[in-house]
Amino acid sequence: MVDHRSVDAGGVRLAYQASGPLDALPLVLLHALGEDATDWDSVADVLARRRRVYVPDLRGHGRSDWPGNYSLELMRADVLRFLDALGLGRVDLIGHSMGGIVAYLLAQEHPQRVSRLVLEDVAVPRPREQTVPTRPDGDLTFDWEMVLAVRKQIDVPDPGWLERLSQITAETLVVAGGPCSHVPQDGIAELARRIPGGHMVTIPVGHLIHHAAPEAFTEAVSAFLFSEKDSRPARRP
Repeated sequence: MVDHRSVDAGGVRLAYQASGPLDALPLVLLHALGEDATDWDSVADVLARRRRVYVPDLRGHGRSDWPGNYSLELMRADVLRFLDALGLGRVDLIGHSMGGIVAYLLAQEHPQRVSRLVLEDVAVPRPREQTVPTRPDGDLTFDWEMVLAVRKQIDVPDPGWLERLSQITAETLVVAGGPCSHVPQDGIAELARRIPGGHMVTIPVGHLIHHAAPEAFTEAVSAFLFSEKDSRPARRP
């Protein structure tokens, strides 16, 4: 059963879904730009068989607050406060696309909080050609101002992000989408090389790996995450 809840993360209310055994080790899933917790529905139930899975809507997305102030660093801080509010000390962390950036920023700055890290089709943080996105018509499930702010940072990332990849201590799996993805695959390979203990697997279905190939994705992630450490009890809310 999936529980729908919310928590105050330092003045920003974050909605989240929780599922899986209460005494299992915690696993946190971070969605891509413009998505929300439901984006993980195709794989969360499988991962929740052996983990207590937490899936927040990041600020400016879904049912979480849209505070009007946005950056990837603020999202990182939100996730840290989210962990603190739920009493989650050390977690496994999966991030897709933008959520992967938030995930590695957290793993850089707070390595003691991330045990294992999975980055799904996330490029190395290097400058790219800047473009102005076009707002979709109609009502949105995310704040368009958030998109504009975050896209600027992705186009011209802080140089420190690249430098601090070497500070990540979590064992890391980088899952690449192959040549059908719009994300340059050489950049994804570089990301895996720059993270100590990082390694890469390719599932050649494009950028939306966990949607296009949920079984292959959960098999790769499960093989990486589930090991003898599962025997440690961890009672969680």
